[in-house]
Amino acid sequence: MRAAPTILHLDMDAFFAAAEQASKPSLRGKPVIVGGLGPRGVVATASYEARRFGVHSAMPMGQARRLAPNAAYLVPRFAFYRSISEQVMRLLGSLSPLVEPLSLDEAFVDLEAGGVADDTESARAAGERLRADILATTGLSGSVGLAGSKMLAKIASEQAKPDGLALIPPGTERELLGPKSVRILPGVGPATGEHLRRAGMTTVSDLAEAGEDELVRLLGRAHGASLHRMALGYDDRPVVAERDAKSVSVEDTFAVDLHDRVRIRAEVERLAERCVGRLRASGHSGRTIVLKVRRFDFSTLTRSETLRGPTDALGVVREAAGRLLDSVDTTGGVRLLGVGVSGLADYTQEDLFAQSELAGGRSEDGTGAGAGAAPVVAEVVVAEPAGPAERYWAPGHDVRHAVHGAGWVQGSGLGRVTVRFEEPGSAPGRVRTFAVDDPELEAGEALPLVRDSVPGRDRGPGSVPAPVPPAAAGRGGAPGLAAGPDSHPYHP
Repeated sequence: MRAAPTILHLDMDAFFAAAEQASKPSLRGKPVIVGGLGPRGVVATASYEARRFGVHSAMPMGQARRLAPNAAYLVPRFAFYRSISEQVMRLLGSLSPLVEPLSLDEAFVDLEAGGVADDTESARAAGERLRADILATTGLSGSVGLAGSKMLAKIASEQAKPDGLALIPPGTERELLGPKSVRILPGVGPATGEHLRRAGMTTVSDLAEAGEDELVRLLGRAHGASLHRMALGYDDRPVVAERDAKSVSVEDTFAVDLHDRVRIRAEVERLAERCVGRLRASGHSGRTIVLKVRRFDFSTLTRSETLRGPTDALGVVREAAGRLLDSVDTTGGVRLLGVGVSGLADYTQEDLFAQSELAGGRSEDGTGAGAGAAPVVAEVVVAEPAGPAERYWAPGHDVRHAVHGAGWVQGSGLGRVTVRFEEPGSAPGRVRTFAVDDPELEAGEALPLVRDSVPGRDRGPGSVPAPVPPAAAGRGGAPGLAAGPDSHPYHP
């Protein structure tokens, strides 16, 4: 435990929703919900305006629509969020070499290791500078917690939300934690919390008074001992700059159960392609291919196959995933599919020929695998062309029109797509409706929230960012936008 609050925890405020509000002027101060919009979708992030209706992360989207029927429901733009996250992480890296990202919008920073803080005053000053730099660079707000340990720094940032800074002076940990719910401690979820409640422990002080032996009896050696230490305010975990990835995976939940075996196989191949893309982007290869299948009755099956050496070859991963699919009964229907690669390495096995032998004699391009190998003919099922497919316009995604310029999709259906034409920093824009196949309308790229802040490029010395109203506008007293003649329902 440190004698000064030099561990910083940053948590961006309602990150996905705030980024959408900042990029879409007509949504500022209004409830915004980002997530999967299908009947099985869940909420990824809800703006603070939406949270007033009881909407929260991980809630089923159907329930969110019932609670906030007039909110804006948008499909996530992960490439856009990632570009903002990279800007924020660069700012954190300027404070210290020890930055531990937890997600796109959350990270720990060891200020002492960076030499920017060694006492309460310097730590607070560093935290305030960081908040100001994040707002100037991204147009978004973040909440900062400062303490002598990671656990307390994270608790402090929760107290600071939204758009604030909280500092917990070392030595006050037990006084602060004592009256709080046991759920505030890491590792105490709904099940553990209920188990402790039945044992008469509802506050952190209850855990401290119960003693380590009692918690070990209730929760087991590792969990019980760790929980007792945290209840006493003790947490000596260091900030770790890099964590070794153990696996790379992707998965999709389908709005309607899949029954067609050809369609299921096509989805597995598509997931394999996405998985390999992520694998290569991370600079890894892997030896074990994993297939995950959740069936119509919610039973989940996992199958895996280990190769002779690590690979990042799409053909090898796709073939292995296909073989694993052959071992799974999908007769009743499939609601979720996933493909992953584990056993990661920093190099790729050059002898792909040896790996392709595992695929029944096929090499990556499907040809024979050499002498003595029986030729394998892959049967390819090709659907007859059914005319041009209707273009899909995801709510919230960027578009550009040859005449009207940049905008975003408010909704689509019945052969029409509704677009609001506006940009970050502009006034709320006008709404227009087009045919989904309008040749003048095309997918666009996300525009930077601050005009001179381009993803991947640092601002030059002395540059002043163009003013962009923060995404928090509207929740701190700024009035929401009144519905005018251009108003339009925001949910598809």
